[in-house]
Amino acid sequence: MAAGYAEILRTRHAARLLAGTLTGRLPNATAAIAIVFFVRAEGGSYSLAGALTAVYGVATAVGQPLLGRAVDLYGQPRVMLPASVVSALAMVVLAAVGIRPAGVAYAAVLVAGLATPPLEGGLRALWPSVLKREDQVHTAYAMDAIAQEVMFTVGPLLVTVSIALWSPAAALVLINALGVVGALSVVLSRPSRTWRSAPREAHWLGALRSPGLLALLGSFFFVGLALGAIIVAASAYADDHGSDTIYGWLMAANGLGALLGGLVYGARQWSGAPEKRLRILVALLAVGYLPLTLVPGLPAMAALTVVSGLFLAPSIACAFIVVDRHAPRGTVTEAFSWLVTAFGVGTALGTAVAGPAVELGGTGASFAVAGGGGIAALVVLLATQRVLAAPAGSRQVVGVDENDRNRALEPGFSSGHQA
Repeated sequence: MAAGYAEILRTRHAARLLAGTLTGRLPNATAAIAIVFFVRAEGGSYSLAGALTAVYGVATAVGQPLLGRAVDLYGQPRVMLPASVVSALAMVVLAAVGIRPAGVAYAAVLVAGLATPPLEGGLRALWPSVLKREDQVHTAYAMDAIAQEVMFTVGPLLVTVSIALWSPAAALVLINALGVVGALSVVLSRPSRTWRSAPREAHWLGALRSPGLLALLGSFFFVGLALGAIIVAASAYADDHGSDTIYGWLMAANGLGALLGGLVYGARQWSGAPEKRLRILVALLAVGYLPLTLVPGLPAMAALTVVSGLFLAPSIACAFIVVDRHAPRGTVTEAFSWLVTAFGVGTALGTAVAGPAVELGGTGASFAVAGGGGIAALVVLLATQRVLAAPAGSRQVVGVDENDRNRALEPGFSSGHQA
């Protein structure tokens, strides 16, 4: 499988698109961490930190599918770069003004979230046009999930190092400046400039008219809730042990676990329906969250945090394929953006609930929120098995460039998203 990853990265534009997307997504990936530390440094409470993070998460959840639909209609450069700049400027305002007056802080994170560019969905829309072959696209999905975990490992460390060297405000500015650079790299590439979505049926629900997609979004809402709770719970655990750096290491350990799990998952080609495989992966993910409620000493906690992340990247990689199987034609960026939205809303609720849980029941209670989220995600998938069952003739990944609508299909490829 390593050879498969190397083959993809040697493909023209692939490494640039992956690196640019990951860099461009740093502000969104580290926003919860950066906001919590910034609010605490400014003298704010965990409840305020959770509320601001929740506003950012909900705003991102609203903005992603709207911007994703705009990308499907108007192309990537005309949407993503302006959005990235607006989002970064809003975070600069937060860093400059602080948490008082609170109205300005809430407005800043609201604008920053709404304007977060849908780079994640955009990259998955570009893979078929860059890689051409279906097996390579599936491998790219796995590599994408693994690369995200590298970002979630490096991102928290970058924030904590920036805070140690300068300040939480400087960390906010730096991360968002890097985000603009990453978005610029993506939209200036040829695949991004020339990509156009396939023709779509005019429907006000867009991608949401797919029942299977709705079921998947419901499950990943709770996966996001679990991860959001862990963000706050790990910060509380670090406070209990008197060192902010512990937080960065715990989140890095969680990302390391997901990275290892993703590497193992991507080391083989999987047969059978991905919907069934996803249920197994989410079940294992839920089981991994439960031991965190024990809140042991640091060495054991670090080990448990690694275990809790093992099945996150495999679950995400499998979810990419399920999204692609159930998304209506011409809604590829919007459909993937809805997955980001469901995850983001869940993360926002998780941080909002875990903050008061820390203050009412201690660190263990906030980790219990994460365990509950994992169980709920599994329950949704079990309850919607019939909805998620792929209909006969459902498409796999489109292995052609959506720009070239008259291109003959290669053997073994489907003609497009199911209607």
